[in-house]
Amino acid sequence: MYRHKTIFILLLAACSLQCGYTKKAISGSSVFPEEIVHFIPYKNNPVFAGTGGGSWDSQIRERGYILREDSIYHLWYTGYENGKDKVKYLGYASSPDGFIWTRHKDNPVYSLDWVEDIFVMKEDDIYYMFAEGRDDIAHLLTSTDRIHWTGQGNLDIRKTNGEPIDKGAYGTPTVWKENGTWYLFYERGDLGVWLAASRDMKQWTNIQDEPVLKMGPETYDRYAVAVNQVIKYKGLYYAYYHASAYEDWHEWSTCVAVSEDLIHWKKYDNNPIMGNNTSSGILVNDGKRYRLYTMHPDVKVFFPATDSLP
Repeated sequence: MYRHKTIFILLLAACSLQCGYTKKAISGSSVFPEEIVHFIPYKNNPVFAGTGGGSWDSQIRERGYILREDSIYHLWYTGYENGKDKVKYLGYASSPDGFIWTRHKDNPVYSLDWVEDIFVMKEDDIYYMFAEGRDDIAHLLTSTDRIHWTGQGNLDIRKTNGEPIDKGAYGTPTVWKENGTWYLFYERGDLGVWLAASRDMKQWTNIQDEPVLKMGPETYDRYAVAVNQVIKYKGLYYAYYHASAYEDWHEWSTCVAVSEDLIHWKKYDNNPIMGNNTSSGILVNDGKRYRLYTMHPDVKVFFPATDSLP
């Protein structure tokens, strides 16, 4: 019975991936529009950072996440104090323009569990936060007001045959929803990105048991990859991912890949789009264009090189 249910989920996922788009030739630089791959920095970067003092968020790290709603920017971020195995807590800040941020008075807004590498999306008045917990195990939290969060437990991810994935880390959860199916991108030790699907978020089943985005052979992502965000733009999917060219991961970059089906990805020939340890990038639409925000080790904002800066 379980195996039949697993196959049914995979068939539904495959159908929703294959329907609803016009097949295009994924080749050449034309599939990477300048306005979503070529950015220039805002003059007053960084726009948000750790306090640098002795507070719970003296440092921030990895992927924070920004949603813009009703002209207000909402930022969720991971704060921590220096020191080995210090717990990473969830902070929240808001901004009228995406440049000047105000931390919430009740920060940290969630301290019952380790919350790191955050992805947030809203669906039917509920905010879903996919994040890493301790030991890089992905878990889910929900909220109705952006501030108060309820833990929903670790994500249950299965192989294509219905068996649980092998023990070990599975982190940097990134979600896309289309045609009633939720798609989960996750990494295992930053050594590749897998794709799983679910109809109810209670159980996720791999689309395939091999990574959909692999390391290398390019130099810039030879030693680590992890997807931070997926957008759909002009009929194609774009994954913004962080990568490392170094075995010890002492420096990270922001890169882009394109796909017709969420499964087969072509990397941008001019990756990385951001280097020098400017990573964990996501796009935020400000009502006129996409801004690129990078989140690690502080928050910086970049604007399309095709536009004039504000």
